[in-house]
Amino acid sequence: MSASEEERQISELVGRLADKFPHLAERVVGEEVRGIHREFNGHRVREFIPLLVERIAERQLSRRVSYSSAIGNPLAAAGDPLWDRVQPVSPVRIRG
Repeated sequence: MSASEEERQISELVGRLADKFPHLAERVVGEEVRGIHREFNGHRVREFIPLLVERIAERQLSRRVSYSSAIGNPLAAAGDPLWDRVQPVSPVRIRG
């Protein structure tokens, strides 16, 4: 596969995933896809890279969507392991 053909497939992938995840900005989808694609730099066998990028990106974007669309507090509802450690902080008033 030529570099231009691979780039064309990656660009089409960004468009397809932006359509599939309309609540995410196309810029966000593009950054995710291109970031994953960069991880494959230097690999000699290029034939299946667009397919691998698509599967990984779709999984990561799905997680992002489910995380941000959780009901109530998105951190608590998404099962964020750090949420249990976060305690609400009351405002500090300085007397002067």
